[in-house]
Amino acid sequence: MQGVPEQFVHAHDAAEFRQPAHRRGIELYRAHIVRHAFEPHTHEAYGLGAIESGVERFRYRGSDHLAPPDSLVLMNPDVLHTGRAETEGGWRYRMAYVDPDLAAEVTGESGWWFDEAVRHDPARARRIGARLDALWQAREPLAFDSQLAALLDEFRAHARVPQRERAEAAPRFAPVLDYLRCHLAERLSLEQLAAVAGLSPFHFLRRFRDHYHVTPQQMLMALRLHQAKRRLADNIAPAQVAAETGLADQAHLTRAFVRRYGITPARYRRQLRG
Repeated sequence: MQGVPEQFVHAHDAAEFRQPAHRRGIELYRAHIVRHAFEPHTHEAYGLGAIESGVERFRYRGSDHLAPPDSLVLMNPDVLHTGRAETEGGWRYRMAYVDPDLAAEVTGESGWWFDEAVRHDPARARRIGARLDALWQAREPLAFDSQLAALLDEFRAHARVPQRERAEAAPRFAPVLDYLRCHLAERLSLEQLAAVAGLSPFHFLRRFRDHYHVTPQQMLMALRLHQAKRRLADNIAPAQVAAETGLADQAHLTRAFVRRYGITPARYRRQLRG
């Protein structure tokens, strides 16, 4: 890959993003990561991809996972995760981040849920890698959408209906996530969030942490950076994005953005415009 972000600590680290102009709700990503360690972040979307080479280690839903070559990565929306190389040469991978509403529109099904974050499925992983490459190269809307439907068909074999405990917990915390999204620029208290959930503050903290495996503050930071990515994609200046999302300044945005996505805000904007 050409053009390595200055913030990467190794010359071979690189990450690229692409969004189609005609279809909102999907972002394509490809990367080769050797030394960079991604801090906890979320995509608020299904993170669906394949490992091409090397091994990734990441923390997801309270556990560590290893993703070797020819394995699938299957991440559910709103789940924070990390990422770093387990092998000396790093790992190379491709991902598609698909909003739940778009996935439901394309597949005619809602409520997809993946019980396992990693599945070793060599034949399917190679097909998915080829489809993700075709999506990246597609320039005609019809070709892109056809490949998107085929890609989701590949992942459907591993999708499950939401478990009962998740269905019971989601209504209580869904308003909390909505509240966080609506107040990204504010300094929030535990009492405010607990009131939204209808719980006492520390009971809320325990339940939230048990459900998402992160604290409300970690979730807030992940949502702030996700919104920052969206605003940068809309070609909003980084300084304005920092103010809108509750970050101290543009330098804070840059540091946090690189830690979570492995690329500077300025480079991310240039890639999407290109």
